Amino acid sequence: MNKSYSLHKILDKDNCPFKEQEYSKFKFGDKSFAEKFAKELFEGFVSEFGELLLSEQEIVILPSPFLSIPTASNFLCSYFKKELNSFLFKNGKKTSIESKIYRNQTYVTDYGNLDFDERVKLISNDTYYIDRNFIDGKLCIFVDDIKITGSHEHTVNKILNQYNVNGDFVFVYFAELSNKDIHPKIENHFNYYAVKNVEDIVDIINSPSFQYNTRIVKFILSLNEEQFGYLVENISSEKTKDLFHLAISNNYHQILEYKSNINVIKID
Repeated sequence: MNKSYSLHKILDKDNCPFKEQEYSKFKFGDKSFAEKFAKELFEGFVSEFGELLLSEQEIVILPSPFLSIPTASNFLCSYFKKELNSFLFKNGKKTSIESKIYRNQTYVTDYGNLDFDERVKLISNDTYYIDRNFIDGKLCIFVDDIKITGSHEHTVNKILNQYNVNGDFVFVYFAELSNKDIHPKIENHFNYYAVKNVEDIVDIINSPSFQYNTRIVKFILSLNEEQFGYLVENISSEKTKDLFHLAISNNYHQILEYKSNINVIKID
């Protein structure tokens, strides 16, 4: 079984079914919106898939692939898992377990403006690993924030086939671009709706519910010298240390475009 569910359908580029301001802040690390979206997403999902959830003995939940730095969807997935486990507990069922697909990313390009073929080509050089034995034969729920071209789902299915994983697979999205006449670049409209400059980034980092994710770390490391200097001066030393350790944990110090800013904040 291979099924897909999305809470919001994007049919009109000028009429967004969710609040773009909230979504943008979520994509740049505001976990309060990850929690809000997860509750809404699970409420919609369980109304359609509740019987399936209660019929399964083993449920595995997986966010979109990442190596060391979590994606925004990872936080969405974590809160979704809490909602799922509460539902399973109330129904006397065994709770879900979490797994992940490890991804070694090879590019710095923001693919939010790319179409399906361009996205698939861009991510084809990435390497992935999944623990086949851990998820084989189980109901696997893959949680992501948005489905634009389907390249993410295509890639995950390719990995599952490559590792010869058997089971029931459900792809769950907060939103989906259902009108294919709308160009995929609308994704970046949503992503950057609340982020126009480095000051906006600083405001998000200094918010009480902030946690770094892949998107904001890459964004920060791509800033020019002046912008990066402003950011470092206006966030706490602890947040700067966290940024450094996350950056090197993903081997970003080996990417030419990121080296300069990492060296500015390196810890001796």
